[in-house]
Amino acid sequence: MDKKVLDHDVPTEEPKTFHFLAKFYPENAEEELVQEITQHLFFLQVKKQILDEKIFCPPEASVLLASYAVQAKYGDYDPNVHKRGFLAQEELLPKRVINLYQMTPEMWEERITAWYAEHRGRARDEAEMEYLKIAQDLEMYGVNYFAIRNKKGTELLLGVDALGLHIYDPDNRLTPKISFPWNEIRNISYSDKEFTIKPLDKKIDVFKFNSSKLRVNKLMERQCLAREKQMREEAERTRDELERRLMQLKEEATMANEALMRSEETADLLAEKAQITEEEAKLLAQKAAEAEQEMQRIKATAIRTEEEKRLMEQKVLEAEMLALKMAEESERRAKEADQLKQDLQEARESERRAKQKLLEITSKSSYTSMNSSTTALPTDLPSFNLISESLSFDFKDTDMKRLSMEIEKEKVEYMEKSKHLQEQLNELKTEIEALKLKERETALDILHNENSSRGNSKHNTIKKLTLQSTKSRVAFFEEL
Repeated sequence: MDKKVLDHDVPTEEPKTFHFLAKFYPENAEEELVQEITQHLFFLQVKKQILDEKIFCPPEASVLLASYAVQAKYGDYDPNVHKRGFLAQEELLPKRVINLYQMTPEMWEERITAWYAEHRGRARDEAEMEYLKIAQDLEMYGVNYFAIRNKKGTELLLGVDALGLHIYDPDNRLTPKISFPWNEIRNISYSDKEFTIKPLDKKIDVFKFNSSKLRVNKLMERQCLAREKQMREEAERTRDELERRLMQLKEEATMANEALMRSEETADLLAEKAQITEEEAKLLAQKAAEAEQEMQRIKATAIRTEEEKRLMEQKVLEAEMLALKMAEESERRAKEADQLKQDLQEARESERRAKQKLLEITSKSSYTSMNSSTTALPTDLPSFNLISESLSFDFKDTDMKRLSMEIEKEKVEYMEKSKHLQEQLNELKTEIEALKLKERETALDILHNENSSRGNSKHNTIKKLTLQSTKSRVAFFEEL
């Protein structure tokens, strides 16, 4: 940092132009670019690199990216304001794409505007993020290329990006021949112009290559430092999230314990009330039986006189009414006792479920704390422990169903959007194919078309390569 700018290897002519640029590209712009100004500056950088053809972009994708760039600059499309020719002075497409087709500027503007009109409602930052999400899937996005040689002296290209190290044929910067993800690399070192990579598997021999420029070694060192910094930041974010989750789990555990205590108290009260009601029902049944016996006795001893007979009939009627009333009350009490027994059973079942939830979430919180991050943490990070005693994670069935429905809805919308986008790209590609000048296709155009016809993309190509064992990839590199 003490070295003056003019002491570096910079052009001698005046004036000197310096560009403030990102050296290491984010793997996922939407997750890693937090501040809007950072996103905007990075959007401008990627857009310029695509226009300058430092990042290869196929024609149909170039038109789509141009439409998002227009949305970011002009806002929503208004046919009364954005009349024909309003993009005449804008640089929106790579010159390679413009020269590849027999199309006038007006024809290109018409196709860009058609897509631009569909982006209504997107703010500037949203349009720029959509641009970056498409750009980050381009094969050359974020890759720094360096000329190297293996042990046999074969001229190759080393590609360095957020995903790892990739080895390319000098004539094909789109499709790597070998890839080594960062999580498979244990250590990187260099001496003069010789570069050594040590795989994570210590049983596999290190592999070396030579660089004609010392700068690649310095870049690789910075790349490693940047990767370690990123891992540290991710680990710290994970720690903060786990600590926040721990506090939340403790609060939920307290609430669950209180609910459990209430359930136990309710169950005890219901049990006591059920016992009392059952005893009352038995007593009423006994009184009803006694009333029935009294009625029979009165009938047997009835006297013959009319007055006594009338009085006796009245007593019999009252006794019958009393017996009927007691029978009804006994039946009502019996039903109430049955209902209380059912309530008691449900309360005990609720108590059992509450206890089961506590046991399940205690174990689940322990599992979450151990598996919440798939990134290996640097050993020098401050240590922290999560205590899972008395923790609860009381998701209600309705919450889980609602969450599942929301996730499924977002998944369906994303799939429909991706399908619609791919259909639009294919439609545009077919539409302008007849206007293509085949003789003007570059080597990268031809390679991209071959990859597309095979169904190969940036990510699935790297995935296929990394499925091979590290040992076989090292051996293949040395035999190139």
